[in-house]
Amino acid sequence: MADAAIQELSTARARSVQDHIDELPMWADGTHLPSAPMTGMQWLIWSLAAAGKFFEGFVVFMTGVALPLLSNEFNIGAAEHGIIGAASLFGILIGAVALGGLSDRFGRKPMFVAEMVIFCGFLIALIFCTNFTFLVICLFGIGLSLGCDYPTAHMIISESIPSTSRGKLVLGAFAFQAVGALAGTAIGYLVLSTLPEIGAWRWMYASAIIPAVLVTIGRFYIVESANWLSSRGQMDKAEAAVKKLLIRKPQYPAEINLMGRDEAAAANESKQTYLSLFNTTNRRATILASVPWFLQDLGTYGIGIFTPTILAAAVGANSDHARSVADLIANDITAAKGAALITSLLIFGIIFAVMLADTVGRIALQILGFFGCAAGLFLASLSSNFTGGTQTLLIFAGFMLFNFMTNLGPNAQTYLLAGEVFPTAIRGKGAGFAAAFAKIGAVATAFLFPILLDKIGTQALLYGLIVVSILGAAVTWMYRIETTGVNLDKLQQPADKQAA
Repeated sequence: MADAAIQELSTARARSVQDHIDELPMWADGTHLPSAPMTGMQWLIWSLAAAGKFFEGFVVFMTGVALPLLSNEFNIGAAEHGIIGAASLFGILIGAVALGGLSDRFGRKPMFVAEMVIFCGFLIALIFCTNFTFLVICLFGIGLSLGCDYPTAHMIISESIPSTSRGKLVLGAFAFQAVGALAGTAIGYLVLSTLPEIGAWRWMYASAIIPAVLVTIGRFYIVESANWLSSRGQMDKAEAAVKKLLIRKPQYPAEINLMGRDEAAAANESKQTYLSLFNTTNRRATILASVPWFLQDLGTYGIGIFTPTILAAAVGANSDHARSVADLIANDITAAKGAALITSLLIFGIIFAVMLADTVGRIALQILGFFGCAAGLFLASLSSNFTGGTQTLLIFAGFMLFNFMTNLGPNAQTYLLAGEVFPTAIRGKGAGFAAAFAKIGAVATAFLFPILLDKIGTQALLYGLIVVSILGAAVTWMYRIETTGVNLDKLQQPADKQAA
């Protein structure tokens, strides 16, 4: 009888990983604090994940500044121009599926480390490129590592932090993509100003090598996701991981006692494949995570990568007609300045997203953002009807509004939702598939954008993106699943039961 009572008490006290992470400290009178302070390990995980997002924005958006120089050095045309823009994005597409999904099998930490090793290797190789083919391979390899980071970085943060802070902290890390985008544009400008020659692009990419190596080393020292270990039935390792994750002074929770997993259920979950994303349980989540992200990337990457080109065309500084290398570099510097101003609105947008995601909610912000993107694109499209200062004002105002609204809404919320709407056992595959599907749009845009810009003009291209943005809002509403503040353990339930 006594043993049974002890066992029952122990079972009653056993909780899930997320319950332990969400536990609030309590004063002596029984009053709970409003939130649990982050531990050193939680902040280390967050900062290393944020660094990965920084490198993505840094490298992808720096390519926009480097494109005219690459075009001149390797004597490439419009099609090759598009291939360079699409190479890293195609790598992200493959990496998100081929590598990101492996985090469900091998764990979050191994892939978190492996992606940075791949990134550093191809980044170093990139600066020694001597021909167009080698250049494309290196950009693809960099994208491969960044693709793995899409699901892995999100999961390693969201599975290690309190539910009530998940939105702001995941988006806070994601904000470094915008910081990286601005830094990439700024570094491109500084390098061009200091070293005004065609080979300056090599120094642009080289500037990221040392920081990337330091981040790679740091990732060896984080703890594995206890949520993932628990989903695999490895309860002893999961408890040890929670203890390392939640080291505090004074220590709380004082004891870690996880609920046991049914071994048969854990084994069944571990066998789920990509086809599981399309069964009746996960199909709604898959559509919500994938389709709006695809539609969002059509606009964001097209506008982001080719903003310098569009600005140059709009203000009459088209580098294609530069009379000399000096003219080419001068035009590129001018366009980089304008791109930096426009890109800065990405940061303001993500700041508002961080503040509002856990209060207003993911779905509302995503829909609002899509409509705001459409408004910004429409404003920019009107510039084709004017000349001089009015034309410049409209295109700057339109692109700045677009960048603000995309990071307030779809660019931030699609990333956040993709890592939340799937059960733990298949979260890597789900988030990886969503990122890869989205990058189909990014790759298509990066390749076709310069061709379409030349064939149909800026205004018609922007009209098409307006329709895409409105469609994104509609799909988000039709397949909505609100995850704001939801305990990750409850996300194990079928997605259709969580629909708003």
